Amino acid sequence: MNYRYKMFYLIFLPFFFQIICGSAAAQTTLKDAFKNDYLIGTALSTQQVLSKDPKAMKCLEENFNSISPENLLKWDAVNPLPGKFNFAPADSYVALGEKYHMFIIGHCLVWHSQVPRWVFQDSTGKPVTREVLLTRMKDHIFAVVGRYKGRINGWDVVNEAIEDNGQLRKTKWLNIIGNDYIEKAFEYAHEADPNAELYYNDYNQWMPGKRAAVVKLINDLKSKGIKITGIGIQGHWGLDYPPMASIDSSMKAYTDAGCKIMITELDMDILPNPFNNTSADVSKRFELTKKSNPYATGLPDSVETKEANRYAEFFKLFLKYKGSLTRVTFWGMSDAQSWRNNWPIWGRSAYPLLFDNNYQPKPAYFSVIKTAEENK
Repeated sequence: MNYRYKMFYLIFLPFFFQIICGSAAAQTTLKDAFKNDYLIGTALSTQQVLSKDPKAMKCLEENFNSISPENLLKWDAVNPLPGKFNFAPADSYVALGEKYHMFIIGHCLVWHSQVPRWVFQDSTGKPVTREVLLTRMKDHIFAVVGRYKGRINGWDVVNEAIEDNGQLRKTKWLNIIGNDYIEKAFEYAHEADPNAELYYNDYNQWMPGKRAAVVKLINDLKSKGIKITGIGIQGHWGLDYPPMASIDSSMKAYTDAGCKIMITELDMDILPNPFNNTSADVSKRFELTKKSNPYATGLPDSVETKEANRYAEFFKLFLKYKGSLTRVTFWGMSDAQSWRNNWPIWGRSAYPLLFDNNYQPKPAYFSVIKTAEENK
């Protein structure tokens, strides 16, 4: 082909295609595909919020109508020292959500991880009393929730407080305050902003023991007149786990208990699991080996297809609960951002999301869109 003709096709043909198909292509965004079903959210890193990278902002505006913060509202980030608060990143995060008219999530108020030592210790380094820790919890919640009252729409009040077997996790919150620390956290959050939605958020809720414990938590809080709006079901799942029927059972159990449900922290584990475990315990670490990082140079087409098919299965199930399911939030926007790249092995490429490192849609993106189109 003549060089000038070849260049003409390369330069102008995409524009002609866009003109012809532009109206259809404009509809293929996540938030538009599920606009009649539930919100589509994503987690933002502090870097994304502060840098406002044009690629990230374009992807955010086009595809999502809800945001969650990865770390900037966790205790160590926002309240690192007694009486000292760093609200600048959180202020930017909330302003960004308001700019794009999004449903804004606060994550998270009470967790066993990423809490400064001073919260649990007195001036000599000894554990504080129940009364002191309750006061510190209340002061923190009132300061953080109170600052964003009427602006942050929903809060992950308590995060990951239950073990897979249904027992309460042995944390400093539990050891010092006692079993009622969870209800105290919900009470304080409701006092700080009576109109905000309040959630319990956890992983592995497809396991029967944890599922039963969460249902008990819902019933206990409601029996005491304590507000709990919904259950955040963390979707840190893989190509071959958990069984779809187990996720279905948990979603049904929580809706039957009278709670809204939302899928939070959704991503896909496709790399070899060094400890054959399905948890999201951030404290676990292992050494990098060639066997543990098989896709260092890119994801094979066959694996991308498996990822796409698995995501489609999840979203077909989600649509079954669209009357009770209010939000599906991905834990990150692009593969480059994901926490899975470095957990539980530092230095791996994980490919767990719908957009690649350059915010371009992957096959999984189109398979998810297709589930919405087939449901119309």
